Order: sequence, then C-alpha cells, then structure tokens
Amino acid sequence: MGCNDSNKPGNTKTSGTETIDNSLYGTTVYYGIGFNFSAAEKVSSLATPKPDITIGNDGTLTNLILQTDNYKDSFYKAGEYTDANSAEKAFDALTSLIFPTWESWAYSIKPNQIWIFRTSAEKYAKIRIITTLSEARYSRDYAECTFEWVYQPDGTLTFPGK
Repeated sequence: MGCNDSNKPGNTKTSGTETIDNSLYGTTVYYGIGFNFSAAEKVSSLATPKPDITIGNDGTLTNLILQTDNYKDSFYKAGEYTDANSAEKAFDALTSLIFPTWESWAYSIKPNQIWIFRTSAEKYAKIRIITTLSEARYSRDYAECTFEWVYQPDGTLTFPGK
C-alpha cells in the first residue's frame, strides 16, 4: 500500500480544493482573504506573505477575475471545457507547458476552465475552476470561486499527472 507524505509535518501540501470570496473584514482597516499556494492555505491580505490570488469582479456581476498583487503578468488560460468531466480529465493530464503567454488577470473565469498561475518567486500552480458565484450581497458585487489546485514549488512548469 502506498503512502502520501504530503501532509506529514515538515512537508508542504501541494494540491487541494479551496473556495475564496471577496468578502471584506475589519472595522478601521479592511482586509480580504485570498489563497497562498506555498503556504497551502487561505490568508489575509494583511498577512506576510500575502495571498497569491484573490477573487474580484470588474464592477459587474458577469465577469469574475482572479487577481494577484505581485506586479507581473501571472495568469495563463490553459483550456476551457464544456463539462466538469472533460475539465477534470484535462487538468489531470496537464503535466507541462512551454513558454505560456501571461496575462495580468484571469479574466472572466467560469467553471471548467484551467489556468496556470505564476507566483512572484517564479513558482507555478495549475488551477481548475470548479464553481463560481456572482451576486449582489450587502450592497456589493459578491464574487466566489471554488477551485482545484496543484502547486509546483520547484520552479518548473512540470506538474504530476494522475
């Protein structure tokens, strides 16, 4: 029987599923919660290190955006699929990329898309969008995204396959 060492103490988790949204917290200093791949967890926008990605929108309820605060073009859309099964198979089969053309945001994210993210430290993550939610909440345009992720901490664009 095999053993998964990725969750043992001292080892960094390199994959999972997470949900982030654009809720704001605080009373005098406001902050949001995003996701940090190297820490493998949700973190405050006031934390050090900050989140790698956060979710927002373009001021409408139709275009959700994954964004970063690392001052470089960091997103590449690796594919868009008609159903969850096709997207999951493509995500699992995606093991490498060669010289993607980076964008500043993952714009107009939707379920069944696959994105590659480049951190400020030149590490990479592949992201499969599972669900999105966009609605008016508390006088704001609320955005939420659930995604599967695989982080490649060695700085290559090679991911493990399934």
